Amino acid sequence: MRMPKFEKSSPFETRISPHLPSAYNLARWLTRNDVDAEDVMQDSIVKAFRFFNDAQNEDLKPWLLQIVRNTSFSWLRKNRNFVEFTTDDLLEKVVENNRESTSTPETLLLQAASAAEIKAALETLAPELREIIILREFEDLSYKEISTVIDEKEGTVMSRLSRAREKLKERLIQNRKGVNP
Repeated sequence: MRMPKFEKSSPFETRISPHLPSAYNLARWLTRNDVDAEDVMQDSIVKAFRFFNDAQNEDLKPWLLQIVRNTSFSWLRKNRNFVEFTTDDLLEKVVENNRESTSTPETLLLQAASAAEIKAALETLAPELREIIILREFEDLSYKEISTVIDEKEGTVMSRLSRAREKLKERLIQNRKGVNP
């Protein structure tokens, strides 16, 4: 992905550049498409540049990822008839789907699963669940940082991450059995 050029060694470039790969990764996972992720990133970088002076005292990685997340969801709503799930909707679906879930430990399943299997299973998750796994497992953000990105309490982050991991495990099991979600 080509990034816009800013004045050499500008404070914006110096402080934001290290976080651009994480930001693009989040945009890519949320939009599920490289070209769309680049569009989201362009909009996000412009927004970040516009509000950079207001964020000087903040931890910039969660701040930037929050911009990318919000821009991604706005882009999805505008371009893909995106339906945003509420946490209650997700909880109801997860509880319903887990009634007959197997007791295979997720760690063994994830260790046995190939990267392609995990990617395919992640692609089937609702955006709210997919983003939380990406932020925690791929970007290695703390619960506090994730709570900043998604604008939720840390307890909500922990419970949503638990549901997301359970749903991912469920999808991996379904895929292994050849069952479509």
